[in-house]
Amino acid sequence: MRITSTITSPTDTEREPGDIRVGVIGAGVMGADHVKRITERVSGAVVSAVIEPDTGRAAAAVAAAPGSAAFTSLEDAIAAQAVDAVLIATPGQFHEPVLLPALAAGLPILCEKPLTPSPVSSLKVMEAEQQLDRPHIQVGFMRRFDAEYQQLRALVDSGEAGELLMLRGVHRNASVAESYTQTMLITDSVVHEFDVLPWVAGSTVTSVEVKFPRRNASAPRHLREPILVLIGLENGVLVDVEMNVSAQFGYQVGTEAVFSQAVARIGQPSGLQLWQGGRFGVGEHTSFVTRFASAYDAQVQRWVNAVRSGALVDGPNAWDGYKVALACEAGVAALTTDGPVPVALPERPSFYA
Repeated sequence: MRITSTITSPTDTEREPGDIRVGVIGAGVMGADHVKRITERVSGAVVSAVIEPDTGRAAAAVAAAPGSAAFTSLEDAIAAQAVDAVLIATPGQFHEPVLLPALAAGLPILCEKPLTPSPVSSLKVMEAEQQLDRPHIQVGFMRRFDAEYQQLRALVDSGEAGELLMLRGVHRNASVAESYTQTMLITDSVVHEFDVLPWVAGSTVTSVEVKFPRRNASAPRHLREPILVLIGLENGVLVDVEMNVSAQFGYQVGTEAVFSQAVARIGQPSGLQLWQGGRFGVGEHTSFVTRFASAYDAQVQRWVNAVRSGALVDGPNAWDGYKVALACEAGVAALTTDGPVPVALPERPSFYA
């Protein structure tokens, strides 16, 4: 049932000819950010619908997207012929219930990470997608669209620094909510490294191991962290990731690449540097929203361009999402297992070649 409000459906005067009508599913922090992004900074698309059962969140989101309409379910938005494509911004456990009807309707999809929380459900989604003529799902691993990660991958591909030997990653949050669980260190945080660092290295994950250093006394009582995640890749490159969600000082994501002839580093703070009072300082991010703002913008713009051109996907696809689900499953097991947990990757379907 549609949420009753004073909001009206988009009219031809509120969008340019050729603009795609995007339905944003979920109006929490991430969904609201995407509504603002599409409305203010992305060309070739308008937010035509917000699918959100919480009336307060829905009202706030549609207020930021003039001409949009609010619906409590994707099925209602599809029945009303209100959308040409959808952007899924709900928590991962709610992805499958909206991915399947969106695929059944033949809609292009940008789905925030993860594709789904488990390999079983991700495989179910992939099987549904393969009933269509081509991939329709792009998964929101936005770090691939970050300029520094792209530069690092280009350096690896060029061979100018020699052979890539190791990757070292840091993923630090100032703090997390009490609702953040031990397994979320893997499924909500390291999930990004499971995608972008193998992508940088040009390989796939073969094993995951978790090591526990001394516990941070600032961590919530139910968390044992930070953790060190060791990721083995098929090409022999070893990846280690410090996952630290009680770092206190801010939000920081960085990577150091060790080559046979050089070392490269990305993700250091940028901006105003200040020497004052016998001290030196430079600002650090406090949220992923600011750290990866440009990457999110580029990701959504390229997806919109792909939908308008008929390509539908320009970035990580459902197969990439499935690979990460397998790595996350191994990572969760590694939290309570001594030694590496293998990741068995099946042969890639030709549909995703």
